[in-house]
Amino acid sequence: MRVLLDTCVLSELYKPIPLKSVKTAVDSLLDNDIYISVITLGEISKGISLLSESRRKRDLSVWFNNIEHVYAERVLQIDSEIAAIWGKITAIAQKKGFILAAADGLIAATALRHGLHLMTRNVKDFEVTGVLLLNPWDNGHNR
Repeated sequence: MRVLLDTCVLSELYKPIPLKSVKTAVDSLLDNDIYISVITLGEISKGISLLSESRRKRDLSVWFNNIEHVYAERVLQIDSEIAAIWGKITAIAQKKGFILAAADGLIAATALRHGLHLMTRNVKDFEVTGVLLLNPWDNGHNR
């Protein structure tokens, strides 16, 4: 199974003691089947940039650089097809009265474009998109 990791998954794995179900879910995948979106890199970079200068900010910057290195060949960029999918799914969401955050919509569109499952804790944010969801926080149940 090929999986796109949402930002919350990487954040969980950064913790000194990550939730066992999340670590197990990611560890069960082959490295070459794990992808991240360039949007996730942006979300992490934004979070780090909002911090005041501190040891935590420096540690997170090192972690961010490590993520860039580890996933270098598996960071998925936004292309015109993803943009078109994003437009469609955000319009569908809006017609249903749901406001889909741009970052979430682009992450979902990336997963749809590449035929990936999306691993996230935030299933309610993505259900309207039609992307196949994996929630390791939910006792390992898939949606």
